[in-house]
Amino acid sequence: MLKKSVRLSWPEKAAKIVNRFGTVRVSLFFLGIAVGITVLEVTLFSFLFYGEVGFRDYIDPILLTVLTMPWVLYFISELIRRLERSREHLTQVIDQLEALRKQDKASASNLRNNIQQLNYEIEERKRAELQREEAIRLLKQQIEERQKTQQNLYEQSILLRSCFDCSPDIIYYRDENGRFSGCNRSFEELTGKTEKAMIGLTPWDVYPEDIAERVVSSDREVLATNASISYQVWLTYPDGSKKLYLIKKVPFFNNEGKRIGLLGFGRDIMEQHQAQKALEKASRDKTSFISTISHELRTPLNGIVGISRILKETALDKEQQKHVSTIFACAVTLGNIFNDIIDLDKIERNKLQINLEPTELSNFVYELNSVACLMAEQKQLNYHFHSDVAEGTWVQLDPTRLRQVLWNLLANAVKFTLDGDVEFNVECHIRNTFVWIDFEVIDSGIGIPEDEVDNIFTMYYQVDRKEVRAGTGTGIGLAISKTIIDAMGGQIEVHSEMNQGSTFSVSLKFDLAESPVEEEVACPVQGLNILLVEDVELNVIVANSILTKLGHSVTVAKTGKEALAKFRPERFDLVLLDIQLPDMTGFDIFAQWQQDYSQLPPVVALTANVIKTRDEYLAKGLTDVIAKPIKVENVHRVFNKIFELDFEVSGTLVEPENDINNKILDVEFLVQLIETIGVEQLNQNLVLFEQLIVDYLAILETNLLAKDKDEIGKQAHKIKGAAASMGLKQIQSIANDIQLTDTPAWWENLDDRVEQLKHSCECDLKEIKTWLAKH
Repeated sequence: MLKKSVRLSWPEKAAKIVNRFGTVRVSLFFLGIAVGITVLEVTLFSFLFYGEVGFRDYIDPILLTVLTMPWVLYFISELIRRLERSREHLTQVIDQLEALRKQDKASASNLRNNIQQLNYEIEERKRAELQREEAIRLLKQQIEERQKTQQNLYEQSILLRSCFDCSPDIIYYRDENGRFSGCNRSFEELTGKTEKAMIGLTPWDVYPEDIAERVVSSDREVLATNASISYQVWLTYPDGSKKLYLIKKVPFFNNEGKRIGLLGFGRDIMEQHQAQKALEKASRDKTSFISTISHELRTPLNGIVGISRILKETALDKEQQKHVSTIFACAVTLGNIFNDIIDLDKIERNKLQINLEPTELSNFVYELNSVACLMAEQKQLNYHFHSDVAEGTWVQLDPTRLRQVLWNLLANAVKFTLDGDVEFNVECHIRNTFVWIDFEVIDSGIGIPEDEVDNIFTMYYQVDRKEVRAGTGTGIGLAISKTIIDAMGGQIEVHSEMNQGSTFSVSLKFDLAESPVEEEVACPVQGLNILLVEDVELNVIVANSILTKLGHSVTVAKTGKEALAKFRPERFDLVLLDIQLPDMTGFDIFAQWQQDYSQLPPVVALTANVIKTRDEYLAKGLTDVIAKPIKVENVHRVFNKIFELDFEVSGTLVEPENDINNKILDVEFLVQLIETIGVEQLNQNLVLFEQLIVDYLAILETNLLAKDKDEIGKQAHKIKGAAASMGLKQIQSIANDIQLTDTPAWWENLDDRVEQLKHSCECDLKEIKTWLAKH
C-alpha cells in the first residue's frame, strides 16, 4: 500500500539538513551566521548607544560567540539530529504499530468472523445438544417401549410355551439338518427324553428304526416341496404302550423368507380310532348275536338228533318209524343250516378258522356214512358206500369243518335225487408222512344245467326247478363248502348232466398223526446250583419258590445281558433258560456261551411255546425242555433224566374239583404250589399278578389298535407266562392263542380272543381267590 505525501514542518526540514550535512558543518554554518549576527548587533547597538563603533567592541562579542556558540549549535544540532532519528524511529515504530494495527484490525476482523463462526457453531452445538437430548429422550422412550415389548414378548412366549406344554398334542421343530431344536412336554413324555437332552438329536436317535425311517422320508418330502403333509403313525411310549397320531409337518421360514427347518404337530386320534373300532365291534357283535343264537339252537337240536336216532333203534310200528326218521332227517338238515349260518358270519368277517386235531379217519367216515344212509332211507333211495380207509389211520384235520362239507354234499345228493341212487366213496392214499383222501358223492338226480355249473359255488345260488322248489334251501351250503375246502388247501369239483345226476369230488391232503403217549415221571434231584434266566417277575417268584422248596440254590438273571454277566460254567450245575427275553433270545445267549466256553452245564429251555417241538430245541443244542407253567413232576422228570436217576415218585393226592375249576384253574399245579411254597406266598404272588396284568392288558390293547403283530405276540407271551405261574389255565390258553401269530385266521380271531382274555382275567381272578380261600 503506497504512503500519502506529507508536507514537512521546518523542524523536520532542519533535522533533515542536519542529518544531510552533519552536525559539524551545520554548526559551523550557524556559527558563521551567529558571528555575522553578533557583528551586526554590535555594530547596531554601539552605533545607537555610543554613536561609534570600535574594533574592540567586536572582539568580546565575537570571541564570546565563537567560544559558546559552537557548543550550543553542536548541542542543538546533535539534539535535532537525535530527535530526528528518534522521530524517524518513532515513525518506523508508528508504521510498525500501524502495520500491527492493521494486522490487529485484520486479526480482529478474523476474530470477529471466528467469533461469529464460533457463535454459529455454538448455536449449532446447542441445537445439536437439544437434538441429542431429544434423541436420547426418544431413545429412552424406544428402549422403554422395547423393554415393554420384550416383556410382552417374554410373557407371550411364556404363555405360548405354557400352551405348548399344556397341549395334549405333540409339538416339535427341527432345523434344516433334521436335528431337533425344541419340543413340548407331550413330546417329552412320548420319547422319554427332556427337551434339553433332545436338542441336536436326529430322528434316528429318538425313534425306533422303522418309525425313524418313515419320519425322515416324510421330512424329505416336506423339504423337497416346501408344502405341508399329513399322515398317521403309531408311536410307542417308553412303557411299551402305543398311540395312533395324526402327524402334520410344515416348512418353517424366517422373516426374510428363508427356510430354516420344519414344524411337526401330532394329534392323538386314539379315541377316534377306538370309536371306529367300537363301531366295527358293534357290527361284529350284531353278527355274533345271530351266530350265538344259532349255536344255542343247535344244542337242543343235537338232542333231537340223538334222541331220534335212539328212537329209530327201538321197536316202533311202521308209521312211528316214518315219523321218527322224518324228525331225524329234518334235525340233521336244520343242523347243517345252522352251521352254514355260523360259517357265513365268519366268512363275512374273514374269521373262518381251521382247527386241526388228531382224528381217527375210519370212524369219522363211518359216522358220515350212517347219517347219509338214514337220509337216503327216508326218501327210499338206493344208497351205496365204499371206503378203503384202514382202521387206526390218524390224521391232522378239522373234523367239524370237513363233516360240515360232506354233510352238505350228501344232503344235496339226497335232496335233488327224486328216485334212484346215491353213492358215497372214500379213497385213501398214504404216503410217508401224509395222506391223500378223495371223497366222492354221486347221485342220479335232476342234474345241473351246463350254463349254471360255474355258479354252483356262488353265494345264495339256488336251483330253480319245480321238482325241488319246496326244498331249495338257503343257497349258501355249497359256497361255504368251497370256502372251507380252499382254507384246508384242498380242491372241490363238480360234474353234472341234466336229468342224469351229479358228481361232487373233494381232494384233500392231511398229515399223519400219532396217538399221544403218556410219559413217566421220575423222582426229584436235590442240591443243584441253578441259574434261572427269566424276565417275568411273577414267573421268577414261582420258579424260585418251587426250586428252593425242592432243595436247590437259585441265582436269577432277568435279561440276556445279566445272564451273560452272571454265568460261569463252574458255578452252576444246571441252567433254566427262558427263550423269549426283552433284549435277546435264549438261543442267542446259548450261542454266546458256546462261543465263550468249551464246557457247559446242562441248559434246559424254559418256554411256553407249544408250536416248537422238543426236537427243535434239542436241535439247537439244548439239553431238554420244561414247559411253562413249571410243574413239580416236569422238574423231577427232566432233572432226573439229565442226572440219570431212576426212582419212583410219591404220588400227590389232589382233591377232586368241580368241572368249572378244572377248566379255569390248573388245580393239580396249584395244589403242588401250596405244598411247595405255601398259601401265604401264593396269595402274595396273586397280588403281584393282579398288578402286572393291568399293565400287560393296557399295553396289549394299544398294540392291538396299532396292529403291531410282533408286539402283540410278545405281550401275550408275558401274560401267558404270568398266568401259567399262577395256575390260571384258561387265561394261559387264551393268551397262547393270541401269542401264536402265525396260525391261520389269527388276525380274524384276534379281537374276540382279546375280549375273552379281558373277561377271563376279571372272572378267573375271582375263581382263584375263592379257591385259595378254601385251601
